[in-house]
Amino acid sequence: MTAQLAFDLPAREAWSRADFFTSPANAAALQAVEQWRGWPGGRMLLLGPSGAGKTHLAHVWASEAGAIWLSPETLGERLAEIASDARVIIDGAQRVAGRAETELFYLYNRLIPNGFLMLTAPVAPRDWRLGLPDLLSRLQAMPVSRLEAPDDDLLAAVLVKLLADRQITAPANLIPYLLPRMERSIAAARALVAALDARSLATRRPITRQLAAEVLDLRAPE
Repeated sequence: MTAQLAFDLPAREAWSRADFFTSPANAAALQAVEQWRGWPGGRMLLLGPSGAGKTHLAHVWASEAGAIWLSPETLGERLAEIASDARVIIDGAQRVAGRAETELFYLYNRLIPNGFLMLTAPVAPRDWRLGLPDLLSRLQAMPVSRLEAPDDDLLAAVLVKLLADRQITAPANLIPYLLPRMERSIAAARALVAALDARSLATRRPITRQLAAEVLDLRAPE
């Protein structure tokens, strides 16, 4: 059988509120982001494992609050342009350790009392290996919202929605087959559905459990 051409088009990063799937694993953090005007001291620290949705929620807040997006790597060069009433996100803030600790300390203080600051990280500040005690004390005082790794219900809903977005109806045995075998993240779900669709188009076969097994085998690390 001749394979149909399947173009590897770049996937659209879906960061809107409508693209954020809610479950008990992330509902409290979503509520905290939606009620950002009431953050104590205008501060919020989002904690959670990779793939839990921290960056997505940060994008949701950036859109709603008109926030400035910084990284630990760009903080130093952009610090001077940040106004005292700015709304600022630093995604992956744990990377300031040994790199931009003094800059984050100055930014934190500059945004008092009129600015807003959101930091995201996989672990609490005590585990960032910070060398600046004054920064650590401030970060440990920030209010915290936690996201847990996506549970089966959330991942199942995401997979069904992503397949439906491509006009694909999942057979009954597909999702239960994928859940224990896939990486536990929303980003992995998006990549997996894209791979399933590409394989289906290339081989001119419907998406079945057998096709899914082939895709998972192809994507498995060597």
